[in-house]
Amino acid sequence: MDRILVVDDESSMRLGLTEVLERAGFAVTAVDGGAAALDALAAQRHALVLSDMRMPGMTGSQLLATVHARHPGLPMVMMTAYGTVEDAVSAMKAGAREFLTKPFSPQEVLHVVRALLAEDESRPAGALEQSEPRPAGPPEETAAAAVAPETEGARPIVSRSDAMARVLQIAEAVSGSRSAVLIAGESGTGKELLARYIHDVGPRRHQPFVAVNCAALPRELLESELFGHERGAFTGAIGRKLGKFELANRGTILLDEISEMEPVLQAKLLRVLQEHEVDRLGGSRPVPIDARVIATTNRNLRDMVAAGTFRRDLYYRLHVVPLTLPPLRERGDEVEALLDHFVARFAAGRELSFEPAARSRLRAYGWPGNVRELEHVVERAVLLAPGPVIRSIDLQLDEEPVAAAPAEIAITLAGRTVHEVERQLIFETLERTNNNRSHAARMLGISVRTLRNKLAEYRACGTMQPSLT
Repeated sequence: MDRILVVDDESSMRLGLTEVLERAGFAVTAVDGGAAALDALAAQRHALVLSDMRMPGMTGSQLLATVHARHPGLPMVMMTAYGTVEDAVSAMKAGAREFLTKPFSPQEVLHVVRALLAEDESRPAGALEQSEPRPAGPPEETAAAAVAPETEGARPIVSRSDAMARVLQIAEAVSGSRSAVLIAGESGTGKELLARYIHDVGPRRHQPFVAVNCAALPRELLESELFGHERGAFTGAIGRKLGKFELANRGTILLDEISEMEPVLQAKLLRVLQEHEVDRLGGSRPVPIDARVIATTNRNLRDMVAAGTFRRDLYYRLHVVPLTLPPLRERGDEVEALLDHFVARFAAGRELSFEPAARSRLRAYGWPGNVRELEHVVERAVLLAPGPVIRSIDLQLDEEPVAAAPAEIAITLAGRTVHEVERQLIFETLERTNNNRSHAARMLGISVRTLRNKLAEYRACGTMQPSLT
């Protein structure tokens, strides 16, 4: 029987964890501080330590460092009621194998404990321990610092700014955790790329990475995509289908544009995060899963919680490790590094460079579409450049057009229905954003779901613009 050491200065927490662990078949030693914990470890063998981060006397961080020195390889799980990124980063760097944010459910504790003990049992004798601390400090930067994930075919993260170096440092530090990550940022900043980076530098790198766009499907289809269904669950369900959570088992699932998920599905997702199991549509029993959840959003979820459109409890479940990608206009000289990186990618062996006027124009541009827009601009410029130099005339930036005179606007709109004007506005906005629906919806002041429904309506009526299909 494995023995677990519980370290917490709150008696209620010690009693609660002791009851949960003993009911699950573990032996438990519960102590109220770091000094008592070291005495317990010296007196008896323990398989794992659960310790609070903030305690009087010896803190959790100090206990972690001491245990790591005296009992190398002993897995430690750090618990905190504060849930700050700093706590997570410091714990993982110091050698913690996992961290839990209070309040947590009994299922979460048991899920983490069992998973860590199973990892230790399956690790070959003499294998390098995952708990070795990582070096402090940001990733080393070069003239065009590119962090290349290990996965074959993955796109590298190119960074030259302190803001991005800090984000990458935190991402790497928490990559080994099972805790949820919430990546916020404007459209085009590279949120999915960062999610893949977290997966590729962590211990799940050889397991599946499954991405789901929560804005791309209506609720009924999204529920089936996420959780799967059994044969006969609904009309057209001719066989069993595994959901994305099951496909991502032991790996990572990316919930892209989580803000577009409807409240009914938010409740079901919350249960998955709490219980670590899914219920297939039409299924008779839950299916256990072990998938690291990373969610992205280009909207302010805190504002949505205040407005009642996003569940508060789900927000806090996802907000364990919050990361914010700064827009390109706030990344200093990173534009320069990205320009050279994309030219090298699209040049296909050609020797290409920017003339000074073109480079100055690109540096001064505001990049509302962020890195994605810069990538498209460079790709077009490479195709249009007739020689070895990309000129300013070869650039097609999405700059504001000169406003038409009031009389011209009146003539243009006169005699047209509101429906026609709305359709044309949507089409022109989509073309302007290179068919980026998230960016277009934000410019139009509507949700992605509303935009998707409008486009479905135009297709049904046969008035869809062919270039946008």
